Amino acid sequence: MNLDPRLTPVRADLASQALEGLVRAPRFIAPRAHQAIAPRAALRLGPDRTAEQASQLLLGERFDVLDLQDGFAWGQAMRDGYVGWVEAEALAPAGDPPTHRVTALAAFLFATPSIKAPVLGPVGLNALVRAVGEDGEFLAVARPDGGGEAWVPRRHLAGVGEGFVAPADAAERFVGTPYLWGGRDSLGLDCSGLVQQALFAAGLACPRDSDQQARLGAALDADDLRRGDLVFWRGHVGMMLDSERLIHANAFHMAVAVEPLAEARARIAARGGGDPTAWRRPLFAERDPSAD
Repeated sequence: MNLDPRLTPVRADLASQALEGLVRAPRFIAPRAHQAIAPRAALRLGPDRTAEQASQLLLGERFDVLDLQDGFAWGQAMRDGYVGWVEAEALAPAGDPPTHRVTALAAFLFATPSIKAPVLGPVGLNALVRAVGEDGEFLAVARPDGGGEAWVPRRHLAGVGEGFVAPADAAERFVGTPYLWGGRDSLGLDCSGLVQQALFAAGLACPRDSDQQARLGAALDADDLRRGDLVFWRGHVGMMLDSERLIHANAFHMAVAVEPLAEARARIAARGGGDPTAWRRPLFAERDPSAD
């Protein structure tokens, strides 16, 4: 069985109990459900702050812990299945499930229901919180550090399963965001992080890396592109804003940028990245109004 190591919680010394009978391991561990209590936490390839950041956890996301080592927890992010190491202090045992999702590009958690109050954060789009009260234009949410309540403007939240927007609309909000390898929010993200957050904002499931995302939806021809379609290269992905313009987080601009697809193709090819390898249409990608 060929299991993707990015998505399979198994090491030479242990594996998740769910894999018993599927993989070989000297011991199988029952995962312990935790959740992220920091606005964002690096998910690394090793238990060290200098190890490569492969992804991030956002506030409220569940992380199943299998091992603790040198102040780091090893386990699996349950929203997209990614496996890695997260600093243990960024996690807490999972409590009641979240009730709301952040719909603003970034939102602050206020100490009291006032825009003048001290703040925590910011927390990014698609972060998860649990509402425990309300006061006018604010909702009270359980503080991620267990310190009581924090307050978030109602307009920055939507109930879980509500408040979705079209993927390309969400992607456009990130224009100018710095490029960050492994990043997933408005302080910095990479190409597949941008696509994942855009699809999450539309209520669509999305894996973490571009090669995994290249299996989403349906294949299409390059001459049939419309808003919301995805274009893939080796190790890179972008989203179309219409039949000609591409939005992507990229290391050339070191930011989320919009440019003509033709220009991006020419530059990527000239820099050794080759031609696009796939053109895909995620489910429910929105139509370009000009095509009607």
